[in-house]
Amino acid sequence: MSRKHIIIICLIISVAMMLIATSVYPGGNFSDPNAIGFDWTKNFFSNLFDPMAMNGAPNKAKPWALIGIVFHAIAFGLFFIDMADKLPARQATLMLKYIGIANILFTVLIATELHDIMVILAGSLSLIALFYITFFVMKSKLLIFKIACIVTMLLFYFTFYLYGSGHYGLLAIMQKVLEICLILLLIGLLYYTKKEDFISK
Repeated sequence: MSRKHIIIICLIISVAMMLIATSVYPGGNFSDPNAIGFDWTKNFFSNLFDPMAMNGAPNKAKPWALIGIVFHAIAFGLFFIDMADKLPARQATLMLKYIGIANILFTVLIATELHDIMVILAGSLSLIALFYITFFVMKSKLLIFKIACIVTMLLFYFTFYLYGSGHYGLLAIMQKVLEICLILLLIGLLYYTKKEDFISK
């Protein structure tokens, strides 16, 4: 089985597990602790990792969410490693491979008490990786991916700004928007680019 197929399988498992987790989450969010169920505009994915839901009920979503984030971490870690093999510069290749490996660990640790610091570490590493990828995409003839990379980076920066400034209402929505954009970008770059696209001619 190729690395590409492993990445997609991990991604599918991750999305499926997180969807199950959101469907069994008892309830409660930052604006209404007594709410029932997972609200996509008011809950954060991190709510799924807590032992107790915000409404005080035992959190049945946690096991599903833990499986989901592990496969999510593996999918994106392997994706960065896969992209590293496509880039022509040795420094960028090594950087993406190191980030891919480190990000697997940091992303999984988001589901622990170290959540806040791991969000910053994993997010920062992902931004660096995305910067390297965007740099080489901009030097290529991949117009659609140039636009996609720039838009995704801007969304990433904006989401980080919301996280740092405490705008939780919009942040809860942007978290999902960014995740969807990252997944779509991953699939696109994984299947529709090759090493030759990044070699200057």
